[in-house]
Amino acid sequence: QLPVGNHRPLRLSTRRRTPRVIMPVEPDYSRVAGVHDPEAGDEDFVDTYPTSFLGSNDKKGRHLFSRSYMWRRRISYGVTGTIFLLAGLALSYHFGSSRGHVGGAGSFLGTVTPDAAVVQAAQNGMAAMVAAGRRLSVTTWNIAAINNNPFEYWITTKENPAYEKLMIDIENFLEKPGSNDVPVSKVFTEDMFASLETKMSSIGWASVKNYWDDDFKNRKIISEFMKDGELGSKRLASMPDRVTNTINVLGSDEPVCRPTVINMYAGDLSTLDMWYQQWESFMFDTPLTIKTKESQETSPVYSMLLPIKKSKYPAITEEEEAVSLPLQTMCGAIFDAILVHMMNTVSEPDVWQPLKRTMVENLNKKKVPHTLEILSSVYSNSDIIALQEVSLSFINQAASGPLGQTYHVIAPGDLDAVRDQNSVIFLNKNTFPAGATNEISALVSASFPEDVDVPVAKGDILAITTTDKDGTPYVVASFHGDTNGLATKPVLDAIVKAMSSDPALVAHKLIFGLDANTYEKATPGKTQDVLDFGKRYVSHELTSCWGDVPKANNYTTFNARTYLQPQLNKACKSSEKRSKGDVNPKDFILFQKDTFAVERTWKDNTGKKEFIEDMAFPTLDFPSDHGILATVLVPK
Repeated sequence: QLPVGNHRPLRLSTRRRTPRVIMPVEPDYSRVAGVHDPEAGDEDFVDTYPTSFLGSNDKKGRHLFSRSYMWRRRISYGVTGTIFLLAGLALSYHFGSSRGHVGGAGSFLGTVTPDAAVVQAAQNGMAAMVAAGRRLSVTTWNIAAINNNPFEYWITTKENPAYEKLMIDIENFLEKPGSNDVPVSKVFTEDMFASLETKMSSIGWASVKNYWDDDFKNRKIISEFMKDGELGSKRLASMPDRVTNTINVLGSDEPVCRPTVINMYAGDLSTLDMWYQQWESFMFDTPLTIKTKESQETSPVYSMLLPIKKSKYPAITEEEEAVSLPLQTMCGAIFDAILVHMMNTVSEPDVWQPLKRTMVENLNKKKVPHTLEILSSVYSNSDIIALQEVSLSFINQAASGPLGQTYHVIAPGDLDAVRDQNSVIFLNKNTFPAGATNEISALVSASFPEDVDVPVAKGDILAITTTDKDGTPYVVASFHGDTNGLATKPVLDAIVKAMSSDPALVAHKLIFGLDANTYEKATPGKTQDVLDFGKRYVSHELTSCWGDVPKANNYTTFNARTYLQPQLNKACKSSEKRSKGDVNPKDFILFQKDTFAVERTWKDNTGKKEFIEDMAFPTLDFPSDHGILATVLVPK
């Protein structure tokens, strides 16, 4: 059981049994072929039976319905078998089409006998819903995990033109550096390196002075460091950034941030000297208490760095691997120094630092309260809300706040507290008084093909059963697809298979909200095409809030990376945000085609039930890089 906030604890299903699959038995004809065949002239057979059992060899005497007993018996068995076969197929088609399995999973799963009581409850419940004129309102939203770097993505902020100017100036600094492409030693100075070398030596690390003297101090900061692809392949700057950028510590609601431009660090970075004093103290003199798998550990930040292994990153040499800890520390310091130097070159500290604080406040610190406010003030009339990339903090705040008064807040039993990105479901307490009955996420995962590695992370799938106030049984699912969308079709297949293979689930109504991570222009085998995904859900007799054939240009995301993040190869120029950004039709609500019809559907990237096309988001007012998707369904 997983009690979250004030919602009723969810009773988790531990069933991981292999779904019942009833497959037809192939007859073995080898035992009868050519044996005792009266028409083949088998004398033993002829002598064994009376001649009246045999058909006449006189062709003139043959009739359409032979008077031979043998032929009459064969015809009788054939007709009887055909009747039973047709009846069985008709029954299978009835249940398959009513559950959305004809032509899809039902065509390869075989059949199960639905639980008659569940079937009757579903029929009665849907009839009551129709009679009452009731609709089902469904919302899905990838609220996006909190991004520690407020500058990573282009945002739309018309009220602050200083932001656009700053980002374009940074773009020009990196794309057309000219005389700004100075040697590293002009930014990360000899004195800074000497101090760093002393600190690293004091903790027992090997010297990297030869790498500094013979290579790094003479590199140009842009063309030979920031844009050096080999340096990126070796992870010498990105690895220390990933590990130390933002550290969650025990006993504090606020994380501890490395002194750098690309996180929520609030200290003064007006000069390089001020920056380095804070940076060195953070890395070597500030013990932090963090949670470990076993318990907790207090240690300085440098001890959290990870060796860079050649077996995982082949670009690194064996010599560099041997000193990867001090080498990545030096490269990380150079990287941060260049960022501070760049910001203070293209702008004034009293301009860019207040701007950063505003962005941190709106995009980072207020992200959870802002998201909760949109859901509670604009979408609180939804019967079902499916959310993706949800943190444990968000779950607890939702359950203990106004949303918890309206909804059962349901989190996965196998919640991911480390990556802290989970799929979650809200069930309206008026529509679903009892909340969730069982979690069947494990049953879904067990339905993946054994020989296929489905790229699903812990917490990505949440599937539950529930019953509405009219007694209609539902399976409700929320899913966060992998970046390339390659898990989306296997997860859909697994949900359909899990439902089709269990007599207790066959008659349930399916509502599935998901970030499918589908693409308008996909690369076969590498990214999931949106139209191909549409064909897959239609093959299961499902449809979507967008219909059977989704429009490839009906976008629900529009985000583009800036130049203020470690992966410059993924940066988009200000003029290329639309053409090179992630602008794709990614979000869906699926349901059975014979159960509901769409009354209306809308998407929202403002928090006001409005969608502004060709606008990059998040914005200071809208906290996610995915739009909200909502639909109102009418029972058939």
